Amino acid sequence: MNVILQDYFPILVFIGIAAALSLVMVLASLVAAKQKPDSEKLSAYECGFDAFDDARRRFDVRFYLVAILFIIFDLEVAFLFPWAVALGDIGLFGFWSMMVFLGVLTVGFIYEWKKGALEWE
Repeated sequence: MNVILQDYFPILVFIGIAAALSLVMVLASLVAAKQKPDSEKLSAYECGFDAFDDARRRFDVRFYLVAILFIIFDLEVAFLFPWAVALGDIGLFGFWSMMVFLGVLTVGFIYEWKKGALEWE
């Protein structure tokens, strides 16, 4: 059991240093920064106008469909980078495996397109 603890001790030290450093940074920003935001800083900035309705109302399902499509294609890109780096080592099997993966995603994208999930009013 002692050997296992010795193996994980550097990780524990790293977590401790990261926690202490992040705490120091947060405290330093609280001490050094000006803590009096003006009215322009507190105004709505994401959409350009103030909120006019309850935030707990129902959203259109298209928002969720677009979010799901973003996640799907974001994951696709996340899988493409390591595949491209290791393409010389994995050979034809790795190439055709990725082509099947991209084909499935393309079929899903075409399905969403035909269903009208990308249409906006």
